[in-house]
Amino acid sequence: MSLQIQASESGTEVKRKYKVLVSKLGLDGHDRGAKVVARALRDAGFDVVYLGVHQTPDNVVRTAVEEDVDVIGISILSGSHIELISELVKKMKEVGLDVPIVVGGVIPPQDYDELKKLGVAEIMGPGTPLSKVIEVYRKLAEESRRKRKGESR
Repeated sequence: MSLQIQASESGTEVKRKYKVLVSKLGLDGHDRGAKVVARALRDAGFDVVYLGVHQTPDNVVRTAVEEDVDVIGISILSGSHIELISELVKKMKEVGLDVPIVVGGVIPPQDYDELKKLGVAEIMGPGTPLSKVIEVYRKLAEESRRKRKGESR
């Protein structure tokens, strides 16, 4: 477990780094963008679990639970984003996993609303500045951590 040590009014406080899972779902094998995002997040101080290509929603959810991640990032370029994210959300609900999902890749703008209805927190396409990616993941991780702190896990 990676920890950050920071000073607080009551002394020194140990805090776990934000942890994200980055993966490709389905048959899409183009992973350059996912690798760039994973590395940028790691360089920004996140713990990153990179699952790579050809993953199933079951495997992503199982790993997210085992690793206790704060955010799940999915890259999809294959055009099957609605089906795959629907299945991912379904599997997350089945196990009680409530963390934000970020979807990246080539997603037609007309599909954004449907992905948001499924529960996707953020959609980022090619050309999104890495500074924005890091900012979004940090914000979502902070919110996720605060929300889960109030729940018993």
